Amino acid sequence: MTLETKVLLEGLAFGESPRWHDGKLWFSDMFAHQVMTVDLEGKTEIIVEVPGRPSGLGWLPDGRLLVVSMTDKRLLRLDPDGLTEVADLSGLASGDCNDMVVDALGRAYIGNSGLGTDLKQSKLGPAEIIMVTPDGDMRVVATGMILPNGPVITPDGRTLIVAESFGSCLTAFDIGPDGSLAGRRVWASLGNGVHPDGICLDADGVVWLANPGGNEVIHVREGGEVTNRVKVSTQAFACMLGGPDRRTLFILTAETWDHDEARAKASGRVETVMVKVPGAGLP
Repeated sequence: MTLETKVLLEGLAFGESPRWHDGKLWFSDMFAHQVMTVDLEGKTEIIVEVPGRPSGLGWLPDGRLLVVSMTDKRLLRLDPDGLTEVADLSGLASGDCNDMVVDALGRAYIGNSGLGTDLKQSKLGPAEIIMVTPDGDMRVVATGMILPNGPVITPDGRTLIVAESFGSCLTAFDIGPDGSLAGRRVWASLGNGVHPDGICLDADGVVWLANPGGNEVIHVREGGEVTNRVKVSTQAFACMLGGPDRRTLFILTAETWDHDEARAKASGRVETVMVKVPGAGLP
């Protein structure tokens, strides 16, 4: 079955880290340095400016927004009087910090690009996943990752699945009571040509993943079986299930991930398509 998308929003620099929250899609327009929302009618709102490039988003149990600030490697919290630093990750993160998932207890799991990673020259370095508590305590909970991206947590709170973008796989961990990660395993091997970026989970335990190089979003079961593909207008960088019944698949697309070119082209879009199985888990 071929699913066709509709354009909800266009004119973004580079959208990342979509989240469905309080009846709206929240996301980072990374290269415009803004966290934004858009509702189902296409109405937008700028929530906060983040000079260090916003990426991963999540919420504490008390409802306050957490934002990853990429280039200065910080986790920020949006308080009533503005942004507050929760943790400076520069001593633990090998590269620029990136996507994040926040669990039900407010613990944030944050990836980074890795030491020496240069995507333009196809140079990759190992990266970490860092866990940060709501109080700002932090520690490395996984190492040797190949550009960890788009993490999700299963509805029971016991498993974290992360896309290793240039490992062409989805990797799973068991989450311990103290937030530690153990039992690392390949959840799905995706093969050459598939470089998963943002991902989300549905109620059947199947992952939707954005595959930029294929201009598509792929529906993949544990073990690697592909059950559906959605073609999009350009490159797909992230996806999220949301809407009133969590059956709207929001897909963030753009023509390029080059900072200057993306700002000049403003080709970023939010595209949508309806799917049968609703979203589940976090984010």
